[in-house]
Order: sequence, then C-alpha cells, then structure tokens
Amino acid sequence: MFLDLDALKIRYRPYPIGIAQPAMADDVYRRCVESFPPLDLFDNYDKILKPGKKYTLSEKENPKAFHKFIRSSPVWQDIHDEIKSDSFVYGILDVLRDKDIDLGPHYLRPGRRVVKRAKDLARGRLSPDAARLRARFEFSAMPADGGHLIPHTDAPTKIVTLIVSMMRPGEWDAAFGGGTDVNEARDDRLAYNHMNRLATFEDMNVVATYPYAANQVVIFIKTFNSWHSVPPMKGHGSTALRKTLTINIERFL
Repeated sequence: MFLDLDALKIRYRPYPIGIAQPAMADDVYRRCVESFPPLDLFDNYDKILKPGKKYTLSEKENPKAFHKFIRSSPVWQDIHDEIKSDSFVYGILDVLRDKDIDLGPHYLRPGRRVVKRAKDLARGRLSPDAARLRARFEFSAMPADGGHLIPHTDAPTKIVTLIVSMMRPGEWDAAFGGGTDVNEARDDRLAYNHMNRLATFEDMNVVATYPYAANQVVIFIKTFNSWHSVPPMKGHGSTALRKTLTINIERFL
C-alpha cells in the first residue's frame, strides 16, 4: 500500500478519526507533490454550485481532464490503479479493524456476481450494508485567502475518507490555518445527520483540529454525526493553496 498507516492514532469520540505521519515514503511523497496537477485543470466550487471555497479535480468533477492528467503521470497512474484495487479498499478496512473499528457486517469481497447480489438484495437475503465497496479520489486545492468547507458529515454512501496533505515542508504558513476541524453540533436537532444536511460554523463547537501539515493522512469514518469542516483560512492576499489528495471509500451494488 502506498500509504503507511503503521503509526495511525485514532480518537473515538465524537466519531472515529485519526492521523498518521509520515503518510508516504519520502521519495513517493516528493514525486506526488512535484507532479500535483496545475490549477487550470480544476473546477471552482462556485462554478459547480457547491458550498465552500475550493477547487476540485476528480472523476466526478471535470472527469475528462482528470483522466487525461492521470494517464500523463506515471506516479499518479500507479496511485490511481492502487486506489481502485480491491486490495486497497479492503486493506483499509483491515487496518481499521485492527484499531477496534469493525465496519461490519462484512462487505462483500471480490467475486460475487453483480446480478446475483442484486437479486439477493431485492429478496431481502442480504443486508444493504453488504454491498461491494469501491474507492475514488479527488485532487483538492483551497486558497489560503478565504478557502473553506462548511460543516458537513459526508454523503450516506461514503464509508471512510482519507485526506492526504500535498505540500513541500515549509511551503505552508501555519498562521493561515487550513486544519480539519472535528465538529460537534450545538443544537441536539443537528446531532443526527446521516443524510448530510449542511450547517454553518456558528452551529458547531470545535472538538479538535488536525493541522494541515506535510506528509500526513487524516482518516475518519462516516457516521450519523461525523461533522467536520475547514474554517475560512486567513492568508489574506496570499496565492498559496491548501492542496490535498482526498480518497473516499463508498458502497455500491
């Protein structure tokens, strides 16, 4: 696995979230940072009518440019192929299980025919949670001058999210902010949010913050209360970008 999760440290409340550093071997990380895609390939959240101030490049947003870039970069092609593999997806689940986070009932391993699985689901012979899993990823960039993501809990189809920082050591001024906040709703009516209703920063308390730092991965589990956000960054006038590789593991039939 290109990610090194041996040093993963988990906090379990208000939902499971943890950090590992270093996230990747130094040489692989350096190659990834140096070949991070240029901003002109990204879609602006304003353009695609999403809340927040962020740029994104993925197989969902600007897919043609995403796949063309992946094909042009040997290091990112290798990482893409690994992330798309069953061994990566179920390997992450095994790592979490070793940390007492068992995401069972056990998701279906490779080999079960899609038609048979769909029929079993329709007839009530399988739990919907027994769907297969897959992974996708996006390149993300948020401007140090005001970039942010409002509090959310992620879509119901997501299982696990991994956020890998993409910057050279010393490239980012910590005074800009850019950390991932672990949030907890102030109003009990927002405590249950499986369907990912959005909220405001004023709706949340900050339980913990994982600062944006070089060569680290923040990993968390989608739950009914997995509120998280990136508050507006304070690099007024700066052209710096908070760059990340964000990997999502999600269920599908």
